[in-house]
Amino acid sequence: MKTRVSELLQIQYPVVQGGLAYLAYADLAAAVSNAGGLGQITAMSLPSEEALREEIRKVRLLTDKPFGVNFAIGQYNRTYEGMVDVALEEGVSVISVTGGNPEPLIRRLDGHDVKKLVLVASVRQAQKAEAIGADAVMAVGQEGGGHLGRDDIGTFVLVPRVVDSVKIPVLASGGIGDGRGILAALALGAEGVEMGTRFIATQECVHAHAAYKEAILQATEQDTAVIKRTMGAPARVVRTKGSDRILQMEQEGAGYEQLKSYISGENNCIFIYEGNAEQGFGWAGQVIGLIDDVPSVQELFTRMFQGVEATLDRLQGYSNK
Repeated sequence: MKTRVSELLQIQYPVVQGGLAYLAYADLAAAVSNAGGLGQITAMSLPSEEALREEIRKVRLLTDKPFGVNFAIGQYNRTYEGMVDVALEEGVSVISVTGGNPEPLIRRLDGHDVKKLVLVASVRQAQKAEAIGADAVMAVGQEGGGHLGRDDIGTFVLVPRVVDSVKIPVLASGGIGDGRGILAALALGAEGVEMGTRFIATQECVHAHAAYKEAILQATEQDTAVIKRTMGAPARVVRTKGSDRILQMEQEGAGYEQLKSYISGENNCIFIYEGNAEQGFGWAGQVIGLIDDVPSVQELFTRMFQGVEATLDRLQGYSNK
């Protein structure tokens, strides 16, 4: 499937695996790249610069295909400059930026042969990303998992608005988990997709606890919630007792100091690594309503693009009637 995104990233299929904090490491990234997409390592979840270097080298042992490093900025109480330097030293071909102001990080990449992707949730953010030198933007609608925009705009409206507002390629993100979603994104003008939640429920997402995957399998599209809205940083989770506690505290007027231990990365890991739903929480988008198994990444890609072909055949049938 040739689009500007697949050509830009030198991949077979225009599918980018999301950053997936605490989960996107070598096994998953390499599997996505080997299947024809762009796998990514999550940098800021790693404990040190040398840990990132080691993870990059692990990916290279598992694939000779392109892969990226994602920087979720603004969500961690640490600097990212050293991590960026490691990615550049290791010759990573793609760097993506999510959360926070991307400009300082993008500027740091000036003069380096690296493709730059920026996650956006509004037309204004997309235009800014283009102006500072992004090679493509990923437009995430409010259906998505993890941190979202503040405007509650759905993917079906946001994507064509962004496509009409910038000249660089656009990837659609939020609510996409099968071939129908990929084809719909292309029909909206996107030239690729970013998927996060769907890749959690795969065999190669080895860091995700079985209870986290099972929660995704058993849930419907109604079983997510948006936390941290009162803090100006809305983020979608699968419903657990831990996430319900956060919601209740927000409704009762709790501020950051009261919430910080409940919304921390440690509390996130308590669920996604240990399966403790009583205390912890896990990111997930509304696409969980479309997920009912845990295939290998290769099986998922085969199924998705068979779905693209089947949907194209069905649409072609309409034109012949």
